[in-house]
Amino acid sequence: MHISPNNKATHSTVAGKRNWRVREGRPYPLGATWDGLGVNFAIFSAHATKVELCVFSPDGKTEIERIELPEYTDEIYHGYLPEARPGLIYGYRVHGPYEPDAGHRFNPNKLLIDPYAKQIRGEVKWDHALFGYTIGHADEDLSYDERDSAEFMPRCVVVDPAFTWGDERRPNVPWDRTIFYETHVKGFTQRHPAVNDFDRGKFSGLMSREVVDYIRSLGVTSVEFLPIHALVDDSYLVDQGLRNYWGYNSIGFFAPDPRYLATPVVNEFKELVSTFHHAGLEVILDVVYNHTAEGNEKGPHLSFKGIDNATYYRLLPDQPRYYINDTGTGNTVNTSHPRVMQLVTDSLRYWAGEMRVDGFRFDLATILAREPTGFSEESSFLHACMQDPLLSQVKLVAEPWDCGPGGYQVGRFPPGWAEWNDGYRDTVRGYWRGDEGFIPKLAGKLSASADLFDKRGRKPWASVNFITAHDGFTLNDLVSYSEKHNEANGENNQDGHDHNISYNYGEEGPTENEEVNETRMRQMRNFFATLLFSRGTPMILAGDEFARTQGGNNNGYAQDNEIGWVDWNVPGASRDLARFVQRLIKLRQSLPLLRRGTFLHGTYDEELGVKDVAWIKPTGEEFNDEDWSDAGAKCFGVLLDGRAQSTGIRRPGNDATMLLVMNSHDDVVNFKLPEAPGGLRWQRVFDTNAPEEFEFDPYDFGHDYMVTARSFLMFLLEPDRHEEGQEEAIRSFAYIRQALAQAAGDPLRL
Repeated sequence: MHISPNNKATHSTVAGKRNWRVREGRPYPLGATWDGLGVNFAIFSAHATKVELCVFSPDGKTEIERIELPEYTDEIYHGYLPEARPGLIYGYRVHGPYEPDAGHRFNPNKLLIDPYAKQIRGEVKWDHALFGYTIGHADEDLSYDERDSAEFMPRCVVVDPAFTWGDERRPNVPWDRTIFYETHVKGFTQRHPAVNDFDRGKFSGLMSREVVDYIRSLGVTSVEFLPIHALVDDSYLVDQGLRNYWGYNSIGFFAPDPRYLATPVVNEFKELVSTFHHAGLEVILDVVYNHTAEGNEKGPHLSFKGIDNATYYRLLPDQPRYYINDTGTGNTVNTSHPRVMQLVTDSLRYWAGEMRVDGFRFDLATILAREPTGFSEESSFLHACMQDPLLSQVKLVAEPWDCGPGGYQVGRFPPGWAEWNDGYRDTVRGYWRGDEGFIPKLAGKLSASADLFDKRGRKPWASVNFITAHDGFTLNDLVSYSEKHNEANGENNQDGHDHNISYNYGEEGPTENEEVNETRMRQMRNFFATLLFSRGTPMILAGDEFARTQGGNNNGYAQDNEIGWVDWNVPGASRDLARFVQRLIKLRQSLPLLRRGTFLHGTYDEELGVKDVAWIKPTGEEFNDEDWSDAGAKCFGVLLDGRAQSTGIRRPGNDATMLLVMNSHDDVVNFKLPEAPGGLRWQRVFDTNAPEEFEFDPYDFGHDYMVTARSFLMFLLEPDRHEEGQEEAIRSFAYIRQALAQAAGDPLRL
């Protein structure tokens, strides 16, 4: 079907229209830009025939003027309003052919969001008028709807970017010291007793002194927020009284979602960044550039679809009426087009530059690296990021999979990128559940998954290790439920993953059985110890450190309520867990051996006479080939030799030597402590079966240590002061001992 752009709707006028004051303006920068005297408007469309700027009254309710942008330069419509000022409320109507079979869906009856809008006011109110076609029509999306959608659309707002940063500085946390802390802007503070009602769930609530002090005291370095870009609550969720709580449904890539603003200005987010930076904390944004909230051919006209559908989205080459759906959400953003690529990179530069965030985690990042032929390590997007002088210096983290063909690409992103490692998650879960045959798999993951990441000069930090994330069970639920319990989602418990690799240890959900509860708590300590003593970059899900629960819901994407919010009413045992995690983090940061920029391979260095890692059996002997194939083995040791080469320079290391002992068996295992060169004895630092004993406790070589069922132990080698060449090792040992003593006195501001 073809609808002429010269239909009657395109000729609608508004009282008081004064086009004479518009000037030509410039095609760059895109968006609405205040220069101190007026506002320049610029919007890209390769196929539109006319673009009208719609100006609204200060309350945003009344459209008071439509102004045709007078110039068209390099596929960009632009104009300049000398009288315009920050706070002006606007939107666009874009004219052009309505030819769905050719990929064009222009409909000027639909008010559209500026893709470069820095602030959006209001939210989408679901109504049939939002759709470019007439719902229920026999021709479906081939029909043409003439209803005005403005009443149901949010508005764009011109912003004044001025902000006084003062002495704020980026923390620039080195990758080897980075510990991500994933959380949700609203969920983290909505129930926090120290945050006042007005600020709860907002950026301002995260600036509360008590909130910042707690995050700092825990020891994490980089707070990763679930999506904060302007988003849309899906209509089917709204109909059920739910919301898109997680926020993976973006419609504006430059504007923070208004639901997180306690004030009417976007500088509130800058204040949050400044507050975190002064506290030494990095701000990482989870960003969604792979799809938008406009869905497939039957989705609404909110922005991109009405501005230039054929450019912004990947369409089926032989049937451009339909969308390529590699995201599972209905559409896929077409980053192969240079203007769409520009939109994404401009957005990233805006947040990294103007807003000063420290990095990004890319949802379904494989999409962004897709060319028409599929995923490519040499894609234009990956090249654009790595050559950019700003983006190449912030943290870039990929979720390296999508729903399309060949979508799983863990380990395939280029140097400079880190990647979520879901294989680490599944392996650690399987091992601690007691599944057979997991020791060889776990050994590889403890070594930063060298089989995947040790190439092209990549470092261990490229593997972002996690056991839980927003998507799935919390850590408490992982050890409390054998099955998911998503009834609250209204989908008959059919949604969410079934493969959780979880276990309830005898009773499903909360219990008063003390033995079960102690096992669960010890398992949570085991998970944290494994995570923080593996090579790679750890990521902690906020609230896991004090055993937060979602009641067994492993897909809380729509639960903007007590299920999704962090409960700060933390009982004693959970406080003890948080204290234990705090000490583990302190230890990790004090142990250079865990943060080295080298992968572990277990090969013998003839020149230095040392192995970087040795895998130890409960007998105290090293694993042989047959031992690796013993599926029933569940207890082993990891001997990390501090004398191994630590950098590219050919010389012995001087870090403290460490022994980790892990037992996923459901019974006690006697473990003979092995002898280690240059050492006098082992000092036990912690045992997850006795978490309160976080101190040095000596054990001789050959001692048969009774390793409790399901427990993790860490020992440090005490250097023999009578041997030559031990000065550095002695200093390293003393430093760690001092750090541990200091950790005992560090307050946890929970």
